Amino acid sequence: MKGGRRGYGGYREDIGMYVRSKMEHNYVLFLNFLIKHGNVLYWEYEPYEFEFHRIKRGTRFYKPDFKVTYDDGHYEWHEVKGYMDAKSKTQLTRMKRFYPDEVIRVIDNKVYRDIKKNFAAALPGWER
Repeated sequence: MKGGRRGYGGYREDIGMYVRSKMEHNYVLFLNFLIKHGNVLYWEYEPYEFEFHRIKRGTRFYKPDFKVTYDDGHYEWHEVKGYMDAKSKTQLTRMKRFYPDEVIRVIDNKVYRDIKKNFAAALPGWER
């Protein structure tokens, strides 16, 4: 998909990759901006899937959207969530339980609106 319809995933030529939503596309633009300005060293899209061992039913795996690495070598997992459904809540709760040392930042609607307000005009290709 070129350019992207509202909320839909697809290949975006401007970033050279497939993303699952308009929000993820715009977040890639924001992360690239942060790299350009020295705030982030690099990022990866869905590079790892966590397994919740000993869980027999329900949500057993979780793949965060982005792994964001900073200059000092520490990293965080960033999850872009326009809507928090039951499965997503379960995944995040289980991450805290099974992987307490992993840092998960949820980019929810409030955080996304702040990014949009402060940076969208400076990010060519921002999908509205």
